[in-house]
Amino acid sequence: MARSFTVKILSDRLAICRLPAKAPLPEWAAKEPLWSMTRTPDELSLVCPEADVPPGIQAERGWLPLQVVGPLPLSMTGVLSSLSEPLARAGISIFAISTFETDIILIRETDLEKARDALSRAGHVVQ
Repeated sequence: MARSFTVKILSDRLAICRLPAKAPLPEWAAKEPLWSMTRTPDELSLVCPEADVPPGIQAERGWLPLQVVGPLPLSMTGVLSSLSEPLARAGISIFAISTFETDIILIRETDLEKARDALSRAGHVVQ
C-alpha cells in the first residue's frame, strides 16, 4: 500500500436513491448533515439521510459513510484505490463520493466490522 489514511466512520444512516433524469432536486433530499446529488442523462442519483426518503422512492437503504480525514489536495492520486482494494478483497461493495476536500466511501451497515478490519489490516486508521 502506497499511503495510509485516517478514515472516520460517520453515524448517519444513508440511502442511495434513483430518480428520473429530469426530476428536480426534491426538498427532502437536500438536508444536513450529508447529502450528494449526481445527474446524468439517464438518472438523478441522490445520497441522503435514510430517514428523509419518502415511501415510493427507489432507494437502497442501510449505508454508512466512511470519510477520509482531509483536506486532501485534488492532485493526490490513489486515495480511492488504497481504500477500495482492501474492501474489495474482503467482499465489500462500496459507493464512492468525492468532494473538493475529501473522499467518502459508503458501505452497507452490515459490513461495518468487516470493513473496519479490512482497512485496519491494510494500514489505515479507522476512527
